[in-house]
Amino acid sequence: MEIILKQDVQNLGFKDDVVKVKNGYGRNFLIPQGLAALATPSAKKVLAENLKQRAFKEAKLVADAKTIADVLKGLDIKIAAKSGGDKLFGSINNADIAVALEKAGHVIDRKFISCGMIKRLGKYTANIRLHREVIVELNFEVVSDNNN
Repeated sequence: MEIILKQDVQNLGFKDDVVKVKNGYGRNFLIPQGLAALATPSAKKVLAENLKQRAFKEAKLVADAKTIADVLKGLDIKIAAKSGGDKLFGSINNADIAVALEKAGHVIDRKFISCGMIKRLGKYTANIRLHREVIVELNFEVVSDNNN
């Protein structure tokens, strides 16, 4: 039996894949759970049209993400933090980087930024995922904010 997956199914396939499964598995589990639909000729045509339209939208999203990535690579971000020597009082994380980017005029959700916990002054790199296919490395520096 051929079916079209409506969601990702572990060990079977990803959303919108057309896969062959045993009749009982498809009829008794996948279709009633809403994980799949029967792959009739008309359903395959609808799927092909949806994928074609989605591909066009995806291409535009990827192009927009790449232009933003080029802008982010050129930024010089400095994050000021209180420190004693070269150790920070507290830490710098992805939320702090998101705030620094917002001050620079780029609103990026903190869940798409990964940098770990930074506890010392110095230069670091954060990965920013703008799209599933576009990940940019942002170089930034943590500097002392002490008013001595």
